[in-house]
Amino acid sequence: MTTTLSERVSQSAFDGSMLRVVLLMDLHEGAQQRFFEAYEQLRHDIASEPGHISDQLCQSFENPSQWLITSEWESAPQYLAWVNSEHHAEQVRPLGACARAMRPLKYTVLRETGRGYQDAQRPRGARLQEAPRLGADIVRHALTFTVKPGSEKEVAALLSSYASPAADVDGHTRLCRTTLFMHGNRVVRTVEVRGDLMSALRHVSEQPEVRAVEEAINPHLEQDRDLGNPESARMFFMKAALPAVHHVAAREAGAADRPDVRRHALFYPAKPGCGPALARFLARQDEEAAHRPDAPTVSSSIFQRDDIVVRLIDVRSPHGAGLETAFGVKGPRKAAVLARLMAGPPDGFDGSAGSEGAAASAVRHTMSLITDRRAPAEK
Repeated sequence: MTTTLSERVSQSAFDGSMLRVVLLMDLHEGAQQRFFEAYEQLRHDIASEPGHISDQLCQSFENPSQWLITSEWESAPQYLAWVNSEHHAEQVRPLGACARAMRPLKYTVLRETGRGYQDAQRPRGARLQEAPRLGADIVRHALTFTVKPGSEKEVAALLSSYASPAADVDGHTRLCRTTLFMHGNRVVRTVEVRGDLMSALRHVSEQPEVRAVEEAINPHLEQDRDLGNPESARMFFMKAALPAVHHVAAREAGAADRPDVRRHALFYPAKPGCGPALARFLARQDEEAAHRPDAPTVSSSIFQRDDIVVRLIDVRSPHGAGLETAFGVKGPRKAAVLARLMAGPPDGFDGSAGSEGAAASAVRHTMSLITDRRAPAEK
């Protein structure tokens, strides 16, 4: 049986599908009126954002402290450009101050039925997801932040020495894998969760061993934070979020757990405004690699926020001299495109050196693995 590319790509922000975002909120006692006023201001601000189509505010008729905000966007990249921006953090701050709990959910639109949709005029460029995506029940996410230059070795030691938190969050959620990398003074932590991502992240943050190491690295962070202040902690992790925008698996399910498969990460700083284009370019390379039976790449995830792009790949070892092939950027033309999208290519590299130059470029952007923790097998 032949596996099609649509079956291999289990997540993508680049297929042009419309996006519906659902925000579930549980408000502090007595905050309903203040929340409603904050929403009124936000809805006027968001209406001018590129790609925004509509939004709705709903209040539970069973519990007046429970609210639901839904919004529709022409595509995922347009929503992500807004949600990852600095002004978004300021726009939603009044809403966050009213809530004891917030849970965002994001869905691409697969089907529309009913008379209202038949008569609706869809914005130009917006379309439905073509087919259901298949894949394991895994949610991928990443966080990134920078530490003060000179503290890298101490931070790496702190982040690699703490005890792993319990994998089981509840009956529905399990923390499957956490991998941490560094590139210079930038830290990237990727997580894989089966079940609810927010529940898993909250579970991890509440573990004593994790809280201790987070407090220990606080003095080394370039961005100040106070984990004892809920608003300060929320803003820090909001700005540190590095969403997964694409995932492709080139091989059979479970291949990433084989002993000859190694995990790597590459850090791609994009030129100003080129982050989405760079992420889309890398996603295309990984999709092309998924078609090649000889490709050593087992799976690839692309994470992108603003002009920060991180590529997490599982590769059959040894990849040896075929590094540029394993990482999906092969040949001088593609290497030149990559160089044009990236900020400050090292040593003036423009792809003219062929596959040797592409391999050298890949090596320069490979992140150092600090720790790779997998949950024990379920009993």
